This record gives sequence, structure tokens and C-alpha cells, in this order.
Amino acid sequence: MSFNLLQLLLIGLAYLSVLFGVAYATTAGWVPRQWVNHPATYILSLGVYASAWALFGSVGLAYENGFGFLAYYLGVCGAFLLAPVLLVPILRITRTFQLSSLADLLAFRYRSAWVGTTSALVILVSGIILIALQIQIVTSTIKILAPHSSKNTLGILFCFIMVAFAIMFGATRTSENEKSEGLIVAIAFESIVKLVAFLAIGFFAIYEIFGGFTEMNEWLDAHGKRVSAFERHLDDGPWRALLLIFFASAIVAPHMFHMTFKENLSPRSLYKASWGVPLYLFLISLPIPPILWAAIKTGSPTIPDYFTLGITITTNSPVIAVIAYIGGLSAASALIIVTTLALSSISLNHIILPIYRPLDKANIYSWLKWIKSALTFSILAAAYLFYYTSTEHLSLATLSTLTSSAGLQLLPAVLAVLFWPIGNHKGVLAGLVTGLAIWFFAMFVPAVFAYDILQALPFDLDYQLSMDHWHIYSLGGLTINAMLFALISLFSTTPAAEQSAAQSCSVDALSRPARRELEAGSSEDFKIALSKPLGQKMAEREVSDALKELNLPETEYRPYALRRLRDQIEANLSGLLGPSIAQEIVKRHLSYKVSEQPRGRDIHYVERTLEDYQSRLTGLAAELDSLRRYHRQTLQNLPIAACSLGSDMEILMWNQAMEELTTISSNDVIGSRIFTLPMPWSELLLSFAEGINAHLYKQRIDLLGTPHWLSLHKAMIDGPENTEQGQVILVEDNTETQLLEDKLVHNERLASVGRLAAGVAHEIGNPVTGIACLAQNMKLETDNEAVLTISQQIIDQTKRISNILQSLMNFSRSGNYAQPMAKDSSNMRRCVQEAIDLLSLSDKELDIEYLNLVPSDLAVVGDEQRLVQVFINLLGNAKDASPASSIIRVTGKLDGYSAIIEVTDMGCGIPADQLDHIFEPFYTTKGPDRGTGLGLSLVYSIIEEHYGQIEVASPADSVTGQGTKVIINLPAQIEKLTERSDEPGL
Repeated sequence: MSFNLLQLLLIGLAYLSVLFGVAYATTAGWVPRQWVNHPATYILSLGVYASAWALFGSVGLAYENGFGFLAYYLGVCGAFLLAPVLLVPILRITRTFQLSSLADLLAFRYRSAWVGTTSALVILVSGIILIALQIQIVTSTIKILAPHSSKNTLGILFCFIMVAFAIMFGATRTSENEKSEGLIVAIAFESIVKLVAFLAIGFFAIYEIFGGFTEMNEWLDAHGKRVSAFERHLDDGPWRALLLIFFASAIVAPHMFHMTFKENLSPRSLYKASWGVPLYLFLISLPIPPILWAAIKTGSPTIPDYFTLGITITTNSPVIAVIAYIGGLSAASALIIVTTLALSSISLNHIILPIYRPLDKANIYSWLKWIKSALTFSILAAAYLFYYTSTEHLSLATLSTLTSSAGLQLLPAVLAVLFWPIGNHKGVLAGLVTGLAIWFFAMFVPAVFAYDILQALPFDLDYQLSMDHWHIYSLGGLTINAMLFALISLFSTTPAAEQSAAQSCSVDALSRPARRELEAGSSEDFKIALSKPLGQKMAEREVSDALKELNLPETEYRPYALRRLRDQIEANLSGLLGPSIAQEIVKRHLSYKVSEQPRGRDIHYVERTLEDYQSRLTGLAAELDSLRRYHRQTLQNLPIAACSLGSDMEILMWNQAMEELTTISSNDVIGSRIFTLPMPWSELLLSFAEGINAHLYKQRIDLLGTPHWLSLHKAMIDGPENTEQGQVILVEDNTETQLLEDKLVHNERLASVGRLAAGVAHEIGNPVTGIACLAQNMKLETDNEAVLTISQQIIDQTKRISNILQSLMNFSRSGNYAQPMAKDSSNMRRCVQEAIDLLSLSDKELDIEYLNLVPSDLAVVGDEQRLVQVFINLLGNAKDASPASSIIRVTGKLDGYSAIIEVTDMGCGIPADQLDHIFEPFYTTKGPDRGTGLGLSLVYSIIEEHYGQIEVASPADSVTGQGTKVIINLPAQIEKLTERSDEPGL
């Protein structure tokens, strides 16, 4: 059985093309969504752990150590069985803060670019060795099947093919922060291919070589000495070391971190992977013993690492050989593609960008893609160089041990992320550098370089270092690493930023970040600030994307929302540029204001985090959370309007009664400053919150054109147990009570004033009526012009007396807040014009000009005749105060729900000491023979009766100091009136 190189290359290219076609079809939407999002797809994608070593090297490990080969599978199974307490918390952190690699996670947790760079170098070295291992397996496989091909040429060709496909897979990603569904489905497809291939080879060994399970058992019984490999076993030290390094591989290996956390589509899938991944690895490990026994029976011509291919050669089975070749190629190519994608991202974020930041690029996204492509090529070139120079004398087990032992040194720092908040970056760096140095000098150098080179060094060292004691160096380095990490962390100070990050990452701690004010006051300010380090286009895109992810409006100004926006931008930039650079950019350009006031805690962050944690809280924590929810719901359902404020006047709570009273939703105001509220709430609440009074009774405000009376109460939140330094404000609506009290007062006044009015009407009304009758008779009994004039004057004066009596009666019968006599629509222009027409009859000798400038469509709800009486009194007073040839202007406008009418004269004005008394009954500024003092009191009564307001400003003209302006505010009739069109002229 023999193949040529061209055949194997074509088979490999065909398979890789199918693999890429699956990814492309998924990205294009041709694969059903339920397949893509199914947990089984995610579980199969995690099968990338079973590399080509699982199909070839694990057989060699079984030959050397018997059932010790199971450590490769049991270690990672242990990690996934602990997924709820180990992997799920890491997934929560990576998803929350957009961390795409283990180096990102460590750099974020320890707030150190050096930690990120050091861990990136460790991951890069172990990843390059891992890729070199896959290159060696594939080239050795081709060399075995096509003996006449050059191994070095095979390595170069394979690396170039992998470069092309890795770049193509990377190009299918639309955004750095989005999941590559095409990659997930393609790797899941690859896992199925290699599982089917390996199971097929196992069945071939059992049924074709042995003849079935019964025959295999009989052969084992008869040839026990020849199969004594499974009687061998690892010592306790190597066994434990293997379990530990493969346990750590589930987290620290770049391809596993990438698929487990970076490409996770649903957190629930990880729970199912806790049993799905062990099941998959159990199935793929089943064929190893039959293949080993079959190779021993047939006398495989290959070394134990390639017994899988050896049995196909001895049985001359080209189909099975191709299946084995495709299985190995599938496993190796999938791991290489995922690993190079992960390593290129790590190298970019933690090695390239800290040295050179292309912030002046017009299109940084395109530049990042080109750099990643270049890094992909460089990583595979480095892996090939290592393969070319070092792998000839290294077994697959040695390479696997080297790469896993290097990554093992990251385990203390990773576990401390979740379970030891005290750890700091100083301890991590000291432990990691020391552990890596032990690995390098005790394992890597002896394994890769010849001993004669080491012995030539001018140092008095023990050069009897051997991979036979690898477990001692691995566990010893890990122990020293962990001890240094713990000791230095305990005896060194930890920066506040690192403590905050530790709280955010810890599984049993809840951080409460400070509620601080940003220098940027709006989302637009964010774009301006970020345009300096990122450029205008990139800044606008990142801010807009973050606003969409948070479901915030395009223009946002609330402090709490801006803090969330800042965190989201930092998370997004972490996925794009790495956490260290993202933290530096955000810290420098989206900084907080420096304040000497004590900082409150961001309870909104706590609330949001507790909502996320609700399903995971148990025991006392769950009971406390239930109590918190009960108390919060109590505040929300209070029948009295309530809100709470921080010391910086940020609104922290706004209950349902407050929403109903103010018609402002809590979602619109929570997290904003109180002075951003609409009028009149901002002025009312801010002045009360900053004032010294704890109670404020019966403050009148107009809401939708209707007067309301509110009582405000506040309580400070302070003391040694409450560092927030805020306050709670209660707003009590006393409108109904005020109306009832006014009605009672008015009824009492009616009892006294009514009796007076009745007496006046009885005593004066009858004589006045008699005088009016006599005057009418005089007009009928004479033609004398002088007598007729006098008679008419007598009649006019009696009418004036009657009007005065009627005014007194009206004043006694009307209440300040009684319902209007009529609820018809009253046209203000018509009311004013009617009053002008009546007054113009007796003002001709003064040559007073009235200008009616009220809009023809301005209307209020009320009694039009009573409103005419208002304007008669006001215009009459203006006429009396104005000199001859003066102009009296009446203007009007619609202001929201109110109609504003202003009466302005050019008279002498009202002295300031008399302004507070002009609406009192029987108070007048005129002479004793010119006024009764009831006109303005009647006006005030009618205006109040219509739920309006009246005020007087004098002087009207501040320059000349002359004139008086009367301003009337009445509830407007919003609906357009359908009045008659015959309006009187000016």
C-alpha cells in the first residue's frame, strides 16, 4: 500500500475546503439557526481539545504507561465536571467585560499591562509548541503513507495551507466582539469527523484484525505477556502531574479558552457541556486499547505513537489509512486554526499594541485585520521553525508535556481571579516569572537542546536533567510559583483599581463602585473625548454601538447612564484592543471629576448585579435578597409620592406615586440630577432639598393649568452606618384638603357678609329704585333739554349705585375656589372688546384709546359675562389712572395650558407699599368720592373662581417709572372654538 504526495495533498485540500464551506454556509445563514444554537453544537466544538495527539500520541502513551493515557482525558473532564463553580464564573466575567483571552482576563483582574504581556508570552510559547506538535503529527503521517516525500517540504506546505485557511476563517468574523458562528459549526463538524474516523479504526481493529470481541478476548488471554503494556502503570507523582496539567489545559490552553468562553453563544450550554464534553472524550478514547492490541498482534512497523497508521499498513487497508489520515488532519487543522486565531489576538493586544498604537489610522479596523493576518503567518512560521529545529528527537508525549507544563504556571493566577481577591499583580508577576524560569531551565532546555551543549557551559551545574523527572519540575515550579504569589500578595499593597477589579471577578464578593460624576456630561461629549485617541469615525462608532447595546437613546445625559456607557465602551474596547489599552484610554479621556465630597455608592450597579445573581442565591443570601425586594416594593407601592437623592442630588429612587403625581416615568429620571427635571418640579424639589427646613406646607404649583397644593417632607440619610449622605423626600398632595378648607372659610364669610349685603340691599335698594322711577317719569313729562339731561344723569347714577350693590352681593355669594357659574368657552377677545365698548361711552372727553391685541382664537372655560365684568373693572381703573390721550393696551397669548392676558396703562402707577393691599375689600387708592374698593376684590374673586391667577406689576416701564401692568393667568380652552365670525373691530 502506497500513496503519493499529490494524492494526500488533494485529499487534505478537499477536506479543508469542506470545513471552510461549512463555516461560510453558517455565516451566510444557510445552516438552520436551531442547529447553530443547539447545545450539542457547542459541546462538539469543545471537542477541539482532542487534537491529533489524541488519535496518535495517546496510543503511544498507552503503550508506555498502560491506563495512564486516561490522564489526558480525565484531567479535562474534571474541569468540565466543575463547570458550575469554575468555568461558569469565568464565562460571566469574560462576557461582562468583553475579554477574549486568558491574557485579557488576567490583565483586567490584576490591572497590569505587565501581567497581560507576561501571560501572553507564556500562552504564545505553549501555543507554538502545541502547533508544532500538530505539524509533526501531520507531516509524519504523510511521510508514513508517502515514504518518498520530504518531511521538511511537507511541513512548509502544510503550514502555508494552514496560514491560508486560518486567515480565511478569521475573515468570516464580522466584528471582534461578535461570536464566529461559522467557526463554531466548522469545529463541531470537525469533531464529528475525527470521532467517526477514530471509532471506525477501532471497529476495524476489533472486527478485521481480531475477528470480533470474543476473538479479541481469547487473544488477550493467550498472549498476555505480549500485551503487558496495560499492566504497566504510572507512579503517583507522574499520574497526579498529568491529571493536573490536563485539568489546567481546559482553561489555560489558548484553543480551549477561545472555544469555551470567547465563542460561547449561551451560558446555559456550558452547563450541558459539563457532562457532554466528558461523554465525547469517553467515546473518542474507547478505540485506543483495541488499536494498541491490534498493532502488537500485527507487528506494526511504526513507532507506538503511530500505531493507528501501522495497523493499516500491515493489513494493507488503504481506505482505513485514508480515514486515519483524514481524522488526524481534521484534528490537527482544527486545533491549529483555533489556536492561531487565539494567539494572533493575544499577541496583538498584549505585545504589538502596547508598543505601537495606530491611533492615527483612518480605518483602524482594517489595520487590525491586516496585522492579525501577519501575526497568523508569523505564529505558524515560528511553529514550523520550532518543528524544523527541535522535534526530530522529541516524542509526541514529550512535546505534549512541554506545552501543557508551560501553561500550568498560569493556574494560580487564574484560580485567584475567582477565589482569592487578595492576590495582586506583584505576586502574579513574581510567581509566574519564577515558575516559567524553572520550566525553561529544567524542562525546555534539556528536552530541546543536546546535553553536550549544556555541559559546555562555564557554570558548575548538575546537567543530569532529564524528562524522566518532568513531574518533579512541573509540580515544583507550580508550588514555588503559588508560594511566591501568596506571600508577595499578602505583604504588599494592592491599588484601589485592582481591588475593585478583584471584587468584580470574585465569585463570593459584590463590588459597590463609587457614584462619581464624569467630566463628559453627555454621550456627545463622549464622542468628542474619544476622538482624540481613536479618531472621530471610530469614536462615533464605538459610542453608538455601546448605546445600542445598553438600549439608551442616542443623546444621553443622565449620570448613571453615562457611567454604564463608560463601562460598556471600556468592555468593547477591551475586546478590540485589549483590557490594558482600553483601561488607559477610558481612564485618561473619560475621567471622573475630582471632588472633595464623600462619594456615594452606585446602588444601581448593585441592583443590576443582584438581579443577575437572583437565580444563584441560596440560603441566607437568598433570604436577604427577598427581604431587600420586599422593602423596595414597599417603597414603590407607597400611596405617598417619594423619591431619594444622593449627596450630589442624583435621583436614586422614584416610586409609582411620584410617577402618577409628576407624570414622569422613573426610567426617565433614575440616575439623573434633580435639576434636570422639567418645571415646576426641578425648582420645587431642588430648593426644598437644598433648604434647611425639613417640612414645607401647602406650596401652590400649577399642573396642566390647574392649581395644586403640596406639602413636602424630607429626612436625611446619614450617620456612622450610612455613608451615602443622601435624603428621602415625601411629597403629599393636599389639593382636595385645601379646597375643602377654602370652601369652609368662604361659607363662614358668607354668613357675615351675606347678612351685611342683605341689609344694604334692603335699606338702599328701595330708595334707589324710587329715585330711578322718578327720573324716568321726569323724562316722560318734559321736553326741556336741561331737564332731560339731568334726568339721564340721575338714572346713570342710580345704575351705578345698583352696580355697587350688585358687586357687594356677588362678592358675598362667590368663593375663591368655587365652581364657575358656567363652563362655556369664553372668547377673550370678545370679552375685552365688549368691556371697551361699554367704557368708551363715557370716555370720549378724555380721548382714551383702547387697543385690543388679544388673539381671536384665545379662549378659556368660564362665565363670559363675569369675565366681561373683570375687564370693565380693570380697564376702568386703567382709565382713571391714565392721563388724557393715553393708550391702554390689552394683549393675550397661549402659554401651554394657560391663557395669559395683560392690561397695560400709561398712568402714574401704584406705590410699592400699596401693591400688597389692592385686592383687599374696600381698599382703594382713589379719592373718597371716586371708588368703593370693591372692584379689584371682585376681580380677584372672579379670577380665583375660574382657577386663575392675577398679579400687578408697577411700574410697567422701568425706564420712565410710569404705568401699571395687570397680568391674568386663566386655564385655557385648548380645543378650537367654533364661534361666530362677526368679531367687533378695534
